[in-house]
Amino acid sequence: MSSSDIFIGETIGTAILILLGGGVCAAVTLKRSKAQNAGWLAITFGWGFAVLTGAYIASGVSGAHLNPAVTLGLAIQGGTPWSDVPLYIASQLLGAMIGAVLVWAVYYGQFHAHLTDPEIMRNQPGEEGLVDQAAAPKAGPVLGVFSTGPEIRNAVQNMVTEIIATAVLILAILTQGLNNEGNGLGTLGALITSLVVVGIGLSLGGPTGYAINPVRDLGPRIVHALLPLPNKGGSDWGYAWVPVVGPLIGAALAGGLYNLAFA
Repeated sequence: MSSSDIFIGETIGTAILILLGGGVCAAVTLKRSKAQNAGWLAITFGWGFAVLTGAYIASGVSGAHLNPAVTLGLAIQGGTPWSDVPLYIASQLLGAMIGAVLVWAVYYGQFHAHLTDPEIMRNQPGEEGLVDQAAAPKAGPVLGVFSTGPEIRNAVQNMVTEIIATAVLILAILTQGLNNEGNGLGTLGALITSLVVVGIGLSLGGPTGYAINPVRDLGPRIVHALLPLPNKGGSDWGYAWVPVVGPLIGAALAGGLYNLAFA
């Protein structure tokens, strides 16, 4: 694969992944969305379909890693040259940020309605119930549209959850999802991977919201910090390292286990 193939495929594929995945979070969360309160099943299947769509778009171009954890696992397994890893990750981060901006554009009116609604904002810290930057909470009221957060804030438990969930994903990809060249997802592999993502969300996603992808969390979190959203609150940077480091550790463990047990 050429550098341009990697850049184009990973940027576009990851942007679509985040557009559809973040889009379902926005649909379920935001006031005056027709899907508001649709629940966890909608979110898990929405993310599964997001992976499926992004992977099918990018698989023939870049191998559809769409996730630094996948790239790292494939590099350890030997399917991806280490020299390509930085370009994969940079392209994925750019794509994730683009996708998050597109979610904001699609739900612009809903973001405004949600963040200026007195009933919703009444329970947020700050003068007269509204969030200001001086009194911003760790996680703002719409941060969950952009990135993940734990239900119980315990760094060790949260890290273990992300490590285990990501290891399951990477093992499934390495054993069942690769194309004939072994450097990315194949046609059937994209379908298998999307179903695995749904399964991870249903079974392991409850504690942390299952990032299992560093740029899925970091890119949109950066966008949340930069966007001109009224009363948006904090971006919870104190937690932001967990959904980056945890998936990378899980990917490294899965890649090593694959080489020991399956190669």
